[in-house]
Amino acid sequence: MFSGLQRIFQIPELKSKILITLLLLAACRIGSFIPIPGINGELAVSFFRHATGGSQNLFQMVDIFSGGAFSQMTVIALGVTPYISASIIMQLLVALMPSLQREVKENGDAGKRKINRWTRFLTIILSIIQSALFARYALQINLSRPGIVTGELIDLTLFGIPWLFYFIAIFTMTTGTMLLMWIGEQITERGIGNGISLIICLGILSQIPTAMGLVLQQLNLDSQEPGQMNFSSILVLAAVFVIVTIATILVIQGHRRIPLQHARRVVGRREVQGGTSYIPLKINYAGVIPVIFASALLMFPATLGTFVGRGNWLGEVAGWLSPGGVLYLILFIGLIIFFTYFWTATQFRPDQIASDMKKNGAFIPGIRQGKPTQDYLEATMNRITLLGAVFLALIAILPTMISRLLGVSQTISYFFGGTALLILVGVVLDTMKQIESHLLMKRYDGFMKKGKVRGR
Repeated sequence: MFSGLQRIFQIPELKSKILITLLLLAACRIGSFIPIPGINGELAVSFFRHATGGSQNLFQMVDIFSGGAFSQMTVIALGVTPYISASIIMQLLVALMPSLQREVKENGDAGKRKINRWTRFLTIILSIIQSALFARYALQINLSRPGIVTGELIDLTLFGIPWLFYFIAIFTMTTGTMLLMWIGEQITERGIGNGISLIICLGILSQIPTAMGLVLQQLNLDSQEPGQMNFSSILVLAAVFVIVTIATILVIQGHRRIPLQHARRVVGRREVQGGTSYIPLKINYAGVIPVIFASALLMFPATLGTFVGRGNWLGEVAGWLSPGGVLYLILFIGLIIFFTYFWTATQFRPDQIASDMKKNGAFIPGIRQGKPTQDYLEATMNRITLLGAVFLALIAILPTMISRLLGVSQTISYFFGGTALLILVGVVLDTMKQIESHLLMKRYDGFMKKGKVRGR
């Protein structure tokens, strides 16, 4: 392990990428401690803890994704959720609009830049909407807990609306989200790993000490009276943690090998002997992206409904989509399966693979080249994707089932398995793969001598 780290820092390019990534992630954490001007962060946190009541609800999940910035009402309280929602909308538009598909295929980089530009504009629109509702929510809770919002900002009104507070909240929170989006893009381009995924991962990691403190609090070690948790519950949660970690690695790294046969061909003046190889089709081609997309998509309408209040249809929707509810679990499973297939369909190109195989004189034994090979690869990928999607969905809802059986707070079980652990393991595996590829290009053995990352 230590020799692997030493090899990493012996490569100047890889060393600079890692340092850039760490510095940019540190800048993200600084923003989570800067409250919106006019907001008392300490009072906001105390109100938030009282509102959640120690159980996982929508506020708790949003706060976990933002790394605690939501509860403190900081400038990055929205996190990268608007950007993820905008990315989902643009991916759906590209899949549903043939003109956008054609532009992305024909123009290549220019088409991708256009999609990215539209994604940024849509992110700004969603951030303005969510930050305005967030400001309204802050004013509502200020009525029950005076002092959260500075009185000077509330006194400046126009047509009965505190326009200055709305302007400051919308401007600062939208700017914070755009800053996170820019940092994520810079990490992806100049650093190591996927920037947006790493920002989400950092937010989850920052909340783990809080979860561990809650575990110690519920054990009630300072008193002789039994606490809400006991050591048997901790053993079960630890077992779930290990099972979910192993299952996530197996699902993400697992693949089916499609055998290939290469015919003899002439290269220059030589006749090259044919051989055998294989195509690795991943069981879960999309990784943890379906889990991130499904969580963000469920949080978006529920967050809007919660901010608006319970006296309308949006409030009713927020109640139906509360985490841990039956409808939430059903939609969560369905969205994970949908986004697994959706992402695989947009990224996996069996027609291109079949065309390249035909050009290189390769074929699958028993399958003709061309359209039959394309159909075979597509059918095989659909079958194994279903298996991977179902496993991914079951792993995501396993902690909710365990918490109900053991009576453990979902705030604790959330970190021992499920969505948070899936994202953490998936992001770590993806980052390790990129480090491995840099080491292999420099003819090193890899990051670890034993237990190397599969699929290299």
